[in-house]
Amino acid sequence: MTFTKTTEQSSKYEHLEKMSVQELLSNINQEDKTVPLAVEKALPKIENLVTEIVAKMKLGGRLFYIGAGTSGRLGILDASECPPTFGVPFDLVIGIIAGGDTAIRRAVENAEDNATQAWVDLKAFDVNVNDVVVGIAASGTTPYVIGGLQACNENNITTGSISCNAGSPLSQTAKFPIEVVVGPEFVTGSSRMKAGTAQKLVLNMITTATMIQLGKVKGNKMVDMQLSNSKLVDRGVKMIMGEIPVSYEEGAELLNKYGSVRKAVDFYQSK
Repeated sequence: MTFTKTTEQSSKYEHLEKMSVQELLSNINQEDKTVPLAVEKALPKIENLVTEIVAKMKLGGRLFYIGAGTSGRLGILDASECPPTFGVPFDLVIGIIAGGDTAIRRAVENAEDNATQAWVDLKAFDVNVNDVVVGIAASGTTPYVIGGLQACNENNITTGSISCNAGSPLSQTAKFPIEVVVGPEFVTGSSRMKAGTAQKLVLNMITTATMIQLGKVKGNKMVDMQLSNSKLVDRGVKMIMGEIPVSYEEGAELLNKYGSVRKAVDFYQSK
């Protein structure tokens, strides 16, 4: 079977350097509008992966993302936002990037071509059969990611993937593959554009749906969020006021005493 990287095919736009700023922005926007529709087609596959992650986390498992370049950075971004948003431990969702933390800010030469390093990186976290490892690669061909999932499969660890090409080697490796086929990029091969947007949307869905299923949201509110700044404290007080009949001052006192919206509301309602 011939595998084609559609993200690297030439787009319908040519001579971008001759476009005005208005034309560039309008055309990029037109391409971006197609991304949510591509994600929609992948919803059944996303559902399968989320269901598996929830089941594993209920057994004490964790979620790992592995990726290189933009894909790795997006995984780290999603993982890093889970603790402040949902009040979960920092080691529940973990992002790993080829080349280590240095690669978050600058490219590390040849890191993505090392097919054995991802497993080394995962073992540093004592990855086990209760965990889920999701490989992220727009092209679906990154050796670092594919090698990591292959090693996980060999060790009976659940694997998923997020890619933007149909029938890629990565999808063929993962037990729960997600393919969001966005087509050629506005700038040929620049997968930080539509592909990156698609990956971010899917990552948002995965962790948000998972945390809601695990009871980390009440109504539509982040009742377990970390109160790390004055804006979030204010938001927390207003959440409390929306749940129970107290003034702003009383809500602030409860929040200060119990440290979270959930605990403050639960205490008041248990009286």
